[in-house]
Amino acid sequence: MNIGLTGGIATGKSTVARMLVARGAALVDADRIAREIVEPGQASLARIAERFGAEVIREDGTLDRRMLGSIVFANAEERKALEAITHPAIRELMRERIDALEAERPDRLVVADIPLLYESGLQHLYEGVMVAYVPREIQRIRLIQRDGLSPEEADKRLGAQMDIEKKRQLADYVINNSGTIDDTEAQLDRFWRSLQSGTVSL
Repeated sequence: MNIGLTGGIATGKSTVARMLVARGAALVDADRIAREIVEPGQASLARIAERFGAEVIREDGTLDRRMLGSIVFANAEERKALEAITHPAIRELMRERIDALEAERPDRLVVADIPLLYESGLQHLYEGVMVAYVPREIQRIRLIQRDGLSPEEADKRLGAQMDIEKKRQLADYVINNSGTIDDTEAQLDRFWRSLQSGTVSL
């Protein structure tokens, strides 16, 4: 069985992923794969340099993520151009790894951690979708505190994603991260028990 795990920036999705892994799930992390495909020597990195210019490549040949982010978060067309380069490569490698994990242990839950699951229209590839949720204002405060962004920069990044309330409505299962870690653990315990008993609704 597999699920797509998503949320919004600063909604605690990585925390939920760690909790699922602690309970026995296998994790395939889209962000990690996204970093792999832009390592020096990879075809995707060469295409990014060709599209966005040499200034997004550091002297050591690695991608300057901050520079690239300042370009794509400020312009929707530039963001789409980047996604057209990276998303197919990410999807292909994720599918390979999910298939391998499911073949190895068919009884184990495989979690695909994908920040832009709905934005990329990938929800149909998974048996269910779990959303890590906090209200937008909490999301904004956490983003400013976590990344040291100005309120304007935070709003730009939030605006680049689907509204978290829409994701909550679309989800098969919602984990509300507005409270304490213990609150989140309790929700995951309920989900895991339902999964093990075959009563989880996905």
